[in-house]
Amino acid sequence: MPPPPRRDLRNVVRKLGASERPSQQKLALLTVAKTCHDGGPDSMIAIAAAGVIPPLVQLLRQGAAVDVLVISAGILMEFAKRAENKVAIAAAGAIPPAVQLLGSAAAAAVQEHAAGLLLQLSYENADIAVVIAAAGAIPPLVQLLGRGFSSGMHRNAASALNTLARATQNLVAITAAGAIPPLVRLLRPGSTPPVQEAAADVLCFLAQNNDENAVTIAAAGAIPPLILMLQSGSPAEVQVMAAGALGTLAKNADNAVTISAVGAIPRLLQLLGTGSPVRVQFNALAALVNLSLYAENAAKFSAAGAIPRLVQLLGPGSLADTQLTASIQPGAAVAMGRLIQHDAENAAVIAAAEEALAALGDSNAENGATIAAAGASDDVLQKIKGLGISR
Repeated sequence: MPPPPRRDLRNVVRKLGASERPSQQKLALLTVAKTCHDGGPDSMIAIAAAGVIPPLVQLLRQGAAVDVLVISAGILMEFAKRAENKVAIAAAGAIPPAVQLLGSAAAAAVQEHAAGLLLQLSYENADIAVVIAAAGAIPPLVQLLGRGFSSGMHRNAASALNTLARATQNLVAITAAGAIPPLVRLLRPGSTPPVQEAAADVLCFLAQNNDENAVTIAAAGAIPPLILMLQSGSPAEVQVMAAGALGTLAKNADNAVTISAVGAIPRLLQLLGTGSPVRVQFNALAALVNLSLYAENAAKFSAAGAIPRLVQLLGPGSLADTQLTASIQPGAAVAMGRLIQHDAENAAVIAAAEEALAALGDSNAENGATIAAAGASDDVLQKIKGLGISR
């Protein structure tokens, strides 16, 4: 559907102004929302060009009625999905009132939409993420992770924290606001997959290069629900984030032993099957690499049948050279058999598995013999430093 004539758009935008009656403002808002929904990207571009962003932001500042605030924030949320609009919305002054609307004085629906707006503004824009944090968004977002809020609220608040966590200077503030306990709680069964996914990813960011946080996250009870999120019925993105978080937590030696003891290794190995997307396999292998660095875990790898499975993954007939997806091209490197290298992500899977096998062989001589017996060629064995195995 083509966008409405420019004159009509300007009239609609004018009716959003502070001098208009609330009933006229709401009617204009509904018209803008319908035009954006029905007309698609072209209509949104035309409406933005007609100057709709400043009056929408002004409505957030005026303490309007709940329905007007919800619609205004919702429209701005949709506009903020386009990179050029993020800057325009922030420049129009949307961040301070949006942060204020996260507070307990606002209605729940308004809080949810304000969190969604901040999420979209900060998504893939680290500069805006820093501004949002500086405006005081992190403590109220953490509060919105608490009990008694809807799954939609949890999704928007956790996802907003996830985008803010990608700016490393925000990580200390997220931790200091007490985010770890509620994020761990949101990993548990009963949370929706998008909430679990966002919570796991924030925890992963908090644990990266921060051993104290990694220990705190594990002590808060994150490991069992993260392992449960690896199960076969979980959506792929949930598995990706859970495996990534476990891999990061496993960089701490005590955590690695705990993760192994709770049964992560068999679950991670199951994700290496031919039905798993490469992103899932890569994070699962990365977690296995970190777990395999500790001799205490070597016996559990052997008991789970890890070595034959990893060698099989790297040989002919593995996922890396047989299964294609729309977004991942075939490829890998020759590591433990013949594999075709076309895509860096597949190559990363092979490299991660090679590291895992090397660490397993180094930590246990019997494992080294099992690697050879599982079918690794002489060429493959020469690529694994430190094994010293001949066939």
